[in-house]
Order: sequence, then C-alpha cells, then structure tokens
Amino acid sequence: MLELLSQPWPWYTSGILIAFVMVILLFFGKSFGFSSNLRVICAACGAGKTTKFFDFDWRSQTWNLLFVVGAVLGGWISSEFLSNGDVVQISQETIQDLKALGMSAPDDLQPNELFSLEALFTVKGFLIMLIGGFMIGFGSRYAGGCTSGHAISGLSNLQLPSLIAVIGFFIGGLIMTHLLLPFIL
Repeated sequence: MLELLSQPWPWYTSGILIAFVMVILLFFGKSFGFSSNLRVICAACGAGKTTKFFDFDWRSQTWNLLFVVGAVLGGWISSEFLSNGDVVQISQETIQDLKALGMSAPDDLQPNELFSLEALFTVKGFLIMLIGGFMIGFGSRYAGGCTSGHAISGLSNLQLPSLIAVIGFFIGGLIMTHLLLPFIL
C-alpha cells in the first residue's frame, strides 16, 4: 500500500476525486472555497465585533476549517513519508523559459530566485511577495472567491459569475506570465 501511495498517480485521479468531493458537497448543500477560510478564522477570533463583514455564524463553516487542516496535514505527511526525494519533473521548455528570465531550474518545488528566504529578505523579493499577496487577497475578495471556489465549486453549480471569474483568472495569469513577469524579473 505504501508503495502505491508513494508513486505518482495518473493525472485523471485528481479529477475523479474532486468530482467525488463536489458530489458530496452538493448533496449536503455546501460550497467549497479555500479563501473563505480566512473570513471564518477572523470571525472565530472575534473580528465580527468590529467589522460587519466578519459578523456571521462561523460555526456553520467549521467543516471548511477541517478541510484546511487536512490539506496542510496531508501535504506534510506526503512530503515527509511518501516522497521519494525526487525533484519536481518539469519540461525542458519550461526550464528554457526560466533561464530566459534569469532563473535556474527548481531544485525543489519553486525557483529559488523567487521563493527562498534569501530572496524574501531582499527589497525586490519582499515587494514581490507583499504586492503579490495583496493582489491575491484583494482579487479573491473582489471576485467573491478564489480559483478553487469559482473553478471547482462555482462552475459545478453552473454559476455565471464563477465562469466570468475563471475567465478573468486565466486572462490575468496569461498577462502576468507573458507581460508582467519578464518586466518584474
């Protein structure tokens, strides 16, 4: 069993599992979204006393907090006990694109030039993380959810606002990748 769990699985496995989870959520009348957990955490910590946005029954969303804990715990378990230590497999075209931007192929999950402590403690690295984090937080709040909430839950519920948001996410990703990232780096 451990051998099966520690091997890479086919790409379609995640699609099947996501569909299974969505059927269960739809059956119980729940919707899924990862960014909504920040609102739940803030409400649980008492932010509803000062801000109306956080004044709601956060206990009804406890299952979503368990999902976050499970995601973090599952990532740690797979990293510590199910990983064979291989570097992430990326295509040669991606490696060439990274080199063109002045980055080396990742030794782990992300390029060290962007996602290392050394990069974070530079002015440029700090500003990239700060502005990027702000844009993600603002964008997910402005769009009424994150990519997982809209692309997985919203689209499976056939919600037009989710379709519009997902199209916007993809357009923003393309603009970032092809126009802004080469300028920033």
